[in-house]
Amino acid sequence: METLSIRLKIGDREYPMKVKTEDEAKIRHAGKLINDKIKRYREEFGLDDRQDLLAMVAFDSMVESMDRDMINTDNSEQIKSSIDRINDQLSSLL
Repeated sequence: METLSIRLKIGDREYPMKVKTEDEAKIRHAGKLINDKIKRYREEFGLDDRQDLLAMVAFDSMVESMDRDMINTDNSEQIKSSIDRINDQLSSLL
């Protein structure tokens, strides 16, 4: 497992990080998404306070994560139901 030392700029600060080589692109992309959200909040709401901007980005990201978790849970239940139905049909054939 090879690691890289990178500097990731989020907002107006740089953060040194050690990341796995295979995770570098994903981590840099995450930083870009955070910076894009910061820029959007700054433009849409006229926020300039760094702490307010980061709090709004964290809140927005948490809501998105919760939405995805709910969708995944719903999909998992549908898949389980389908598998149960198929198992019942196979059992009746055997």
